Amino acid sequence: MSDLVRDARHLSPSAHEALRLRAVAALVAGRDREGVVAVFGVSLKAVDGWWVKWLAGGREALVLRPRGKPVGAHQVLGEAAQSAVRQAVLDHRPCDVGLSGQLWTRRLVGELIEKLYRVRLTEVGVGKYLKRWGLSFQRPDKRAVEQDPRAVARWHEETWPAIRAKAKRDGGEILFADQVGIRSDQVTGRTWGEKGRAPVVRRSGNRFSVNAMSAIGTRGRMHFMVFAESFTAEVMCRFLDRLAGHFETKVHLVVDGHSAHRSRRVRDWLAAHPDAVELHFLPLYSPELNPDELINADLKHCLPRQHRARSQDELAAETRRFFRRRQRQPHIVRGYFGGPHVRCVLNESPMSF
Repeated sequence: MSDLVRDARHLSPSAHEALRLRAVAALVAGRDREGVVAVFGVSLKAVDGWWVKWLAGGREALVLRPRGKPVGAHQVLGEAAQSAVRQAVLDHRPCDVGLSGQLWTRRLVGELIEKLYRVRLTEVGVGKYLKRWGLSFQRPDKRAVEQDPRAVARWHEETWPAIRAKAKRDGGEILFADQVGIRSDQVTGRTWGEKGRAPVVRRSGNRFSVNAMSAIGTRGRMHFMVFAESFTAEVMCRFLDRLAGHFETKVHLVVDGHSAHRSRRVRDWLAAHPDAVELHFLPLYSPELNPDELINADLKHCLPRQHRARSQDELAAETRRFFRRRQRQPHIVRGYFGGPHVRCVLNESPMSF
């Protein structure tokens, strides 16, 4: 029996709880103490102790109780102080509150706590508070300081629902558009190299570039145009001509505030084609609201992985191949609308057209 007793002593807490409950249940059913000891492989002292607990407190006296201090017990910072520090981390940068840097670290959060409450914590201690507050260490989104949060809120709450309602009345299509420039010497991504020595990518001084304009919809549809000249109002009108030729219904085109989009020449084109295309503008300095920005990033990520173009014509051909490949992959195009900022816009009222 000594082996059985030794096994019982090494059970996990939850298994030990189950053993206690079963042993007491056997006693309640009328089995004698010695029989319980023999069946469950525990000591007579243990059985007597469980029985006393049962008589005093019933089943609750035998169940597993959490070990250690209760959550929140003996915390250095009170609830109000914790709430204030958490909100400061969410709403401000370190430099906004008299500290150095723009990104929060455990050290800087500790400095803030010491500054506000004259309490010095280790970085491990600060990390425990951060975890308790539901915060995690993340790569931040970047925002232009010129961005107007009120304009972004207005886009979410008023502009976007109005665009969607108008397109639904027209039986039209909503597309998001943007332009992008691609350079022959662009290098993105990583490569292998010798430890301690940064790899060198040699680039030709004979640089050239091409530009592209694309428009995408939530159904996975994509339209594009590749051109060599700079993006101007004339180029925008050419793109609108091509876009209108692909649709029998009105296109509601969402774009940024580029000067070409707001030019008199484009306004004249729109006035001459009122049933073909209508422009809608995103808030200034808010590229994260445009899913077409993601196809631009995709393009710049994919092109350098292919063979290096040796002329502007080759670069233009590679760019066209990329867009045509994505046109045959509507599931990828739909995926561009999965970005967190765009998704929250679209999920407010899912497109039904």
